Amino acid sequence: MAYETLILEIEDHVALITLNRPEAMNALNIQLMGELCDALSMIEGNDKVRCTIITGNEKAFAAGADITELAEKSFVDVYTTDHFGPLTRQFQDCRKPIIAAVSGYALGGGCELAMMCDFIIAAESAKFGQPEINLGVNAALGGTQRLTRAVGKAKSMDMHLTGRFMKAEEAERSGLVSRVVPGKSLLDEARTAAQKIAEKSRITVMAVKETVNQSQEMSLADGLLFERRTFHMMFASADQTEGMEAFAQKRDPQFRDK
Repeated sequence: MAYETLILEIEDHVALITLNRPEAMNALNIQLMGELCDALSMIEGNDKVRCTIITGNEKAFAAGADITELAEKSFVDVYTTDHFGPLTRQFQDCRKPIIAAVSGYALGGGCELAMMCDFIIAAESAKFGQPEINLGVNAALGGTQRLTRAVGKAKSMDMHLTGRFMKAEEAERSGLVSRVVPGKSLLDEARTAAQKIAEKSRITVMAVKETVNQSQEMSLADGLLFERRTFHMMFASADQTEGMEAFAQKRDPQFRDK
């Protein structure tokens, strides 16, 4: 399907979504968010796709929500339409892994969009921030929640209250991003990671994603039990048998998603 605000490409079991509003530094407007929801829904239903990468351009992953669009809205407008709600729910419904490949600015909604992905690979030029306070509002796509979980209360408060940006090196050191790479290597690094994921058992990949995500919602005791029960459940799959037999036979496993 052709989109106006993003480019969707599928190759070798990996979907690449490129945000494509360069004139607005990929700011998230209603159209882009709607098209992104549609693309993610299509990907979830496409058995060929096993992992997704979301990226922007060299200058900006996404520089936040589209303020020119938001400035015209009232409380009634944003409340009755549950502004940002559909995009949040769409990401929550995605069972396939999503990697954010971030170069340049990832601010406000852009930073939150990156954090909604399962992990972030950042170019050396990446800058993260939640400067909504400068506009008289707070974050609305999970910034106060996900950023705090990723970097801790002190750094999260610092960024949200002052609006300062966090460069890639600090973001990696703080646990916000999984790795930092040269800008020219960003997509290659993301594709390599996505291909590695695509080679695994789809059942196991889904179970791992669900189990890690539950660690953010449960107490340690409940999370440990959920993890252990998920591990037990995997012994009902043919892929568990194949994986362990392949290890014993010193060969690569041939997973069949069964």
